[in-house]
Amino acid sequence: MIKILFICHGNICRSPMAEFVMKDLVSKRGLSDDFFIASAATSREEIGNPVHHGTRNKLAQYGISTKGKYAIQLTKEDYQAYDYLIGMEQWNIRNILKIIGSDPKHKVYRLLDFTDNPKDIDDPWYTGDFDKTYEDVLKGCTALLERICDEKRK
Repeated sequence: MIKILFICHGNICRSPMAEFVMKDLVSKRGLSDDFFIASAATSREEIGNPVHHGTRNKLAQYGISTKGKYAIQLTKEDYQAYDYLIGMEQWNIRNILKIIGSDPKHKVYRLLDFTDNPKDIDDPWYTGDFDKTYEDVLKGCTALLERICDEKRK
């Protein structure tokens, strides 16, 4: 089973969006039994809060529900539990490494590093642009899934 943890600052906008987009992509390919997908925050600011209404509304447009998801924080132990720890931006990566200590198994990536246009995903909490965030998350999740599937075929 491949275990993926998506991570952003608060775990209410970008990382849950990536979690549920990836779950949807995996489900549509009939691969749900092969994956465990979750999300977490690097900060404690939003712990226990539900997914931001902007993310919920954007995903609902595609029939994707975030019901039951509440913000949790990344722990040092998550490094051993997951195969991929995927941040949304360089600041997330810096904070992930502060929490886990180091990345000797090369599990930590930015989501868009799997695409042809590696860059940070803007935080819609500040930009208000959940459409752009969704487009970036979808590109990143699609590229990550392709990479994982390609590696499994080898």
